[in-house]
Formats: sequence, C-alpha cells, structure tokens
Amino acid sequence: MDENLTKQPQFAPEGQKKFFKKNNDILSLLPLGGPGDVTRNMYLYEYKDQILIVDCGMGFADETMLGVDLLLPDVRYLLKNNKNKKIVGMVFSHGHEDHIGALPFVLPQLQSAGYNFPMYASPLTAAFANAKLKEFELPGKVETVPFDNREINLGPFTVSFIRVTHSIPDSSHIFVKTPVGNFYHAADYKFDLTPADGKKTDFAGIVNAANQGIMCLLADCLGAERKGFTPSEDSIAESFEREVENCKGKCIITTYSSNISRLNQAIKAAEKYNRKVCFIGRSLIKNSDIGRQIGYLQVRQNTIIEMDELKNYSDKQLLLLVAGAQGQENSGMSRIANGEHKDVKLSPDDVIIFSSDPIPGNEVLVDQLVDTLSKSGARVLYTQVSDKFHVSGHGSSDDSMLLMSLTRPKFLIPISGNYKQMVAYRRLAEKFGYQRKNVLLIEDGQEVLLNQESMRLGKRIQIEHVYVDQYSGEEVENFILRDREQLAKEGIMIVMVEVSAEDGQLVSPPEVVTRGLLQTDVQDIKGSLEREIRNNLSAKKSRVNNWVHMRKLISDITGKLVFKQLRRRPLIMPIVIEI
Repeated sequence: MDENLTKQPQFAPEGQKKFFKKNNDILSLLPLGGPGDVTRNMYLYEYKDQILIVDCGMGFADETMLGVDLLLPDVRYLLKNNKNKKIVGMVFSHGHEDHIGALPFVLPQLQSAGYNFPMYASPLTAAFANAKLKEFELPGKVETVPFDNREINLGPFTVSFIRVTHSIPDSSHIFVKTPVGNFYHAADYKFDLTPADGKKTDFAGIVNAANQGIMCLLADCLGAERKGFTPSEDSIAESFEREVENCKGKCIITTYSSNISRLNQAIKAAEKYNRKVCFIGRSLIKNSDIGRQIGYLQVRQNTIIEMDELKNYSDKQLLLLVAGAQGQENSGMSRIANGEHKDVKLSPDDVIIFSSDPIPGNEVLVDQLVDTLSKSGARVLYTQVSDKFHVSGHGSSDDSMLLMSLTRPKFLIPISGNYKQMVAYRRLAEKFGYQRKNVLLIEDGQEVLLNQESMRLGKRIQIEHVYVDQYSGEEVENFILRDREQLAKEGIMIVMVEVSAEDGQLVSPPEVVTRGLLQTDVQDIKGSLEREIRNNLSAKKSRVNNWVHMRKLISDITGKLVFKQLRRRPLIMPIVIEI
C-alpha cells in the first residue's frame, strides 16, 4: 500500500471545526447484532429519546442448533422501552440477508409495541426488502432512495446514502448527521475499481462527507487480516466463460441468490456459448425475477427456461443456477446432490461450481455438500481447489486503511467481523496512526457513549439468541433447543406407570419405551426400575393428591437409575395413569 496512506491522520481540519457543535450532548450507539458475530446486523443510534435503526439482519444456524433455521436480533430493549422511546426511522445498507433478512420477523414485533416509522434503502435493497414484506403479508414499505446525494431528515438525524462496491449491487455506506457529531456507517464494502455492474464507489461522496467532519467511523472489518486490496468481481467472468466452454455436460453454478452481478456474469457466459439458463431454488427464482423487473438482470429473450423444459435440451445446452451454496437442508443444491431432484440428475460430464465461500459457521455443511456431490463423479470446483470463481465482497487491510484516509474520523469502531478480525482492524488503525484508546472493540449489547471529546462504554444489556423456525416463523425457546440436543445425544425414555389413587402404589409393572438406547440395556434396567419405583412409593403410602409431584418423582427415580447403570442421561418422559 502507498506509504502516504499510513501517515498520521489529520482530524478536523481548521476549516471544518465549525461543523462540530461544542455541547455536552451524548449520543448512544447500541449494537443488537453485528460486532463480533458477523451476522444479525442491527445498530441503534439514540439521541435523547429518539432512535435511528441501521439494518435488520438475520443470522444462520450451525450444526449445533438442532431444528433451528434462523437467528434474529434480540429486540427486547426496544420492546421494553416503547413507552418512552421513539423510533424515527430504519435504514438499510444493502440487500444481503444478514442486513435485511430479519425484517419480516422483527417489524411485526415493533409495530405491535406501538412503533411506527419510515424505512429507506437503495433501489435493489428496497426491492428485496419489500418482496419479503409482501411474502409475509405485512404492512409497511421500504422507500427507495436513489444515489443522488439527497438527505433524509429523521427526527434529530439526517441520513444520506453513499454508493460503494460490494458483492451485491446498490450497496451503500450511510452518513448519519446528529446534533452530537457525524457518523460514517461503513457496512460491508470493498474498493472495486472494475465492478461487474460498472457502478463504482462514489469516492467524491465519501470525501464530501469527510469534509463535513466525521466524529466516528463504524467500519466493516471482516477482511482486516488479509493483506493488500480485495480483488475485483470482474475477474470471475473469464473463469465462468472458460468452464462453460469446456464443459461436456451440464454446467451448474451455485452462489448467493442475492448476488445479481454474479448471476449476470454466469448468464453472459451461457449466452456466449448458446446454453439455456434455468434458475433452481425458490430464493434464486424470486431474486432473479426482482432483478429483471427493475432492470438489474440483463437476459436475452429466450435464454431463460423453466424446469419442466429441461428435458427438451441436452446437458451440453444447459447452465443451471442453483440455490443452496451454504449447504442448506432442502435447498435445490442439496436435493440435486442427494438425487432427490425430480428434474436434475448428475452425470460424470457435469461441472459444479461453488461461486461463494462458506459463511462463518457453515463450513461443515458446505464440506458435506461438496463430498456428496463429488460421489456423483461430476467435477466439483470450490475455493480450496480453485480460487477463480469467488472473490470476497469485504475489503482487505489496504481497503480498510484507504477508508480511514478518506474519512479521517476521530474515533473508530470495527463492525461486521469476528473478534479476531476486530483486533486485526485495531492493529491497522494503530499502524495508521490512531491511538488505541480511540479504537473501540465492542460486542452485541454493549452501549457506546460519544461526543466530540470522548468515546466511552455505557450500559451493557443482555443479548440472547433468538431462534426461529424458518417455515413456521415461530420462535424456538432455549429449553426446546436443549431438549433437542439431549434427544440427539442421549435418546429418549418414556416410562408409563399405573398408580393407585387410594394408596399411591404401583398397580402393575411399568412399561418402558425408548429411542436411541440399546434394547439389551433397556431389558436389563426394567426389573431394577420396577423395584426402585415400588420401594420409593411404599415408603410414602397415602392417597395421591398431587399428580404433578408424582410425575416428577417417577422422572427423578428413572433418571438416577439410568445414569447409575448405563451412564446415560436420556430425556425422561413419565406418563402416570391414575387408577
């Protein structure tokens, strides 16, 4: 990197000091998700009793979260304070799920609590968000804001959108003016000088924001450990064309469904070599339709075919764009891999391209998917064997320092990264000339209090994981997750006993039904279990008045005996029948 970019930063040049108001006002910044965990991005800018929300993203369950599909930001802070706080607006940085995906789940909670506020985003981001609201039949609309430097007044906040490059079109940084000072909210970005869609970063807009004085920069730090600048998206097009030309069978590409630029690159390669394109997977079909409706997805007439038309073409004539690059269960890619897709069967002549990297936490799922696909004999290309089909959408170390140089903030807060990446970002800032005290590392729920003189930690609110079943939309409680984990590891034991209401004694031997335990172990324990229950009940001969207590007693007796004899802790379900 140019050594000029690592010189001591100049804060608040003399001509800009008039923009800084000297007062004792404090602004509260509270992340409900984003710092330290990459996903569930949601930030509250709070001035007095008014709140501006930036992003509303979801997270993704890993293999330890049994039966869970999604993770949501914990918005209890907003729900508890609905009587004395006002949300003046919600704005979105870009259209990735970890920044807009929680909207249809969180918005009804906020509306039920009495909040009513406008929402704004760039054109593609608004289109994706509104499609979610329509799908869930929710009231409200995200208003579209073009990249024309306009400012939006939301209570004490003034917001403007600055175009940046990322792995999805219409990504933006958000410039937030407050009575306390100006904030530059730099969500996911990289400085791509040759973006696939030709829409470059608005460097003039960044400099214009900097000239108004930036008190604090909140910056994406996911790539802070990497050296240099992140490569351009444009480098992928040639790789697609080469594989499409040489593929003797079906060319199958899987990527993020929101990555419209990547879809355009694949479609152009297909058209160049006269292949028909078919979208497979609900999310890809939906997002490609949105892309075409607003003119962001360029497709020649008759290039796109439906799944029921696949049988009319030879494999050599097909390019399939398939959802499920993260190994999601029941996705189009998983069903193809498992031989369960009725329209697509793999052959050894096929080429399968993963044009994505695993989201942190999804590595095991993606590895399993690659293994299953490889068993078909098809050629599978993924990052570990070829780095030609995916580049990160997040800036590397030089991107980070270039943004510091352009914005010249007084304080810095790294966001959208794991803690080790936040630490790497702080080292970059120190190399650039910032003192450690002016670079704050925070986690979800940690409030930061800022004014022109200082940045310090405020209150810490408890943030819990909010688990959701994607299909029902129902929240999954923590105790349900614990029960599922216990079922998976230890099995289940159902104990049915008949107890006399008159004297509280066993009427007949207990019946035991198990899953996840060896039947020989169950047979060995049945006799001991009957003796233990009879001995405990005989010591308490009396009429049964509390059947809840009786069920707990049977559960405790069974649990202790099973652990003593089998060293197992299955989920015990006692069924007590009153006789």
